[in-house]
Amino acid sequence: MNRNEQFLSLIGLCLRGRNLEVGEEPVEAVARARDARVLLLASDAADNTARRVRHFAEAGQCVWLRIPFTKQELGQATGRGSAAVVAITDIGLAVAVVRRLAEMDPEKYDEDLAKLELKAKRAAERKSEAAQHEKNLRRGIKRSKKQEVPDAKEVSGKPSGEKQRRSAGVSDKRAEKAGPRRTAENGGAAKSFAKDDRTGRPFRKSGSRPSKSNRPKPKGRPNPYAHSRPVKKGKGSFRKKES
Repeated sequence: MNRNEQFLSLIGLCLRGRNLEVGEEPVEAVARARDARVLLLASDAADNTARRVRHFAEAGQCVWLRIPFTKQELGQATGRGSAAVVAITDIGLAVAVVRRLAEMDPEKYDEDLAKLELKAKRAAERKSEAAQHEKNLRRGIKRSKKQEVPDAKEVSGKPSGEKQRRSAGVSDKRAEKAGPRRTAENGGAAKSFAKDDRTGRPFRKSGSRPSKSNRPKPKGRPNPYAHSRPVKKGKGSFRKKES
C-alpha cells in the first residue's frame, strides 16, 4: 500500500469513527461551532469554494489545507461520488492525517503539522487535568486555596500612597466631628461653642441646628379648668367652666 492509499484509508477511518464531516454545509456548521480541527480542500476545488473554506477556518480558529487529491478521489474515500471539502473533528486523527501529508510533501505541510501537534499537546494536558480533578472529587480532596502574599509596604507598617490619602481624609473628617482641641496656640483652652438663647446650652457646631437633646421641650396642652372656680361638692353639683 503506497502513501496515497494510506492517506485515503485514514480518511475512511475518520468517517467510520464519526469524526469526519463532508460537504460545505456540515463543514461550516462544525467550524463555526469550533469543533473542527483541520479542514481539507480538494486540489481541483473552485476558487470560491477555497475562499469560503478560508472563512470557515478563520471563524472556527482551525487549520485548513489544500491536499493533492481530486474531488473524485476524496469522494471515493468518503463513500460519495464527489467531495470538495471535509473536516476532521478529532485532534488525534487530525495530527495523523497531516503527518501523512507531511511525509509526502515536508516543505508544504511541516509548519501546519507543528501547529496541530502543539494543539494536541495542550488538549492532552487539559484532559489529564480534568481527569485528575474528577479523581480528587471522588476521593473528597479539594484544591488548596492560594495564600495571598502581603505587600511589602503593608508589612513594614507604611501604607501605600492611595491608602495614605484615604487615611488622611478620614482623619480630617474625624477632626471636624471632634471639634476644637486644646492646643498650645489657643493657650490650652478649647474654643467655646455658640449657645442657644432659650436653653443656654451650646450647639453641637457653631451656627448649626441644636441637637435633639438641646431642643426645648414643647409644652403640653393647656388645662381648660386652670382658672375655673373651685368645684362645689354635694348633691347635684357639677363642674362649670367660667366664661
